[in-house]
Amino acid sequence: MSKKPHNQAALLLAVNGLYLLASVLAGTFLNVYLWKARQDYSMIGWFAFSQQVAVGLSFWLAGKWVKEHNKMNALRLGIAVSGIFYLLVLWAGDHTSRYIWPLGLILGVSIGLFWLAYNIIYFEITDAQNRDHYNGWMGLLGSLTGIAGPFLSGWLISRLQGQRGYRVVFLVSLCIYAAAAVLSFWLKKRKSEGAYLWLEPWRELRRSGSGWRPVAGALLFQGLREGVFSFLIGLLVYIAAQAESRLGQFALITSAVSLLSYYAAGKWFKPRYRSAGMLTGGILLLAVMVPLLWKFSYGTLLLMGIGTSLVIPLYMLPMTSTSFDLMGESAESAGKRVEWVVLRELSLMSGRLLGMLVFIAVLSVSSSTRVIIVLLFALGAAPLGSWLLLRHRLHRAESGNMP
Repeated sequence: MSKKPHNQAALLLAVNGLYLLASVLAGTFLNVYLWKARQDYSMIGWFAFSQQVAVGLSFWLAGKWVKEHNKMNALRLGIAVSGIFYLLVLWAGDHTSRYIWPLGLILGVSIGLFWLAYNIIYFEITDAQNRDHYNGWMGLLGSLTGIAGPFLSGWLISRLQGQRGYRVVFLVSLCIYAAAAVLSFWLKKRKSEGAYLWLEPWRELRRSGSGWRPVAGALLFQGLREGVFSFLIGLLVYIAAQAESRLGQFALITSAVSLLSYYAAGKWFKPRYRSAGMLTGGILLLAVMVPLLWKFSYGTLLLMGIGTSLVIPLYMLPMTSTSFDLMGESAESAGKRVEWVVLRELSLMSGRLLGMLVFIAVLSVSSSTRVIIVLLFALGAAPLGSWLLLRHRLHRAESGNMP
């Protein structure tokens, strides 16, 4: 990592890797666990909705703590609350589906605290020159945990059967969260800078000519897709296959493909390819869903999963790097990095909530598989909206007319 401490970047990747491993180990089957208690798509949708409400509020409210006090403590608290969430799930047992809103809010708080602190630290140890490289490594690490976590949890649940398997998986996740919290104490405490500006995200979006306007819109489109895809695809795989082991297999295969694609992206994807890559990625993300329009099965879902894993870096790397590059365009902008991270997350949250509300509204009319697939296809076109809003900025960046 140029001009940045290598050991801190590696340590941050390690903490993130452990957090992701614990999250996918238990989280991959969390919605299946709820579905087995009560087969209700709307219930799963409201659980995801409550999470996103809490994520957005946590980013905004905890921004003051992270900017003016100790962001490392926010990171650790996020990990700790994740552990508390799974303790509560273990306690609730078969009655977990009765507590959708409080559990969703707790999980959302844990996610919000962790990722707010993580994104600020990530910004501080990377720059515009090495950010795509770091993102490639982060995607690679996410793919590795995506291989190991769901495969192990799927094997444990299938082997131990019933509630016992889920309890063991949740307990193992608790131990990994604890390890991530301990490792985080080796991250250097970073200096606090200035007072937190509560309303800066809204002021910036209202400012004429703001560079954040198209970026916020692009992030909203990103959230529109991922809000529903993040919880529904795994559930559909389980419904199609009727076996946790097949969901683990699905995650293993798609994560292995993602590992290769993120490795290639981290090595060869350059800033000058962002616009063309993002457009190509958006088109291909939609194209890989076409087989589902003809047949809903484990095979077509797996085909979509492999295709998505193969091309997702083309879309995600420009999305991530563009917003963080905007934060670092000037010393003044970098000084408001907490507010910009909050703005970024609120934009994503708005898209996710909108996508979930559309999902819940459609499901109130019809919950047929055909309707769900058509809805997924419509939401899957959202990345093209991101490219349309960012294309001019990406072209200017490629020509060297902006930092």
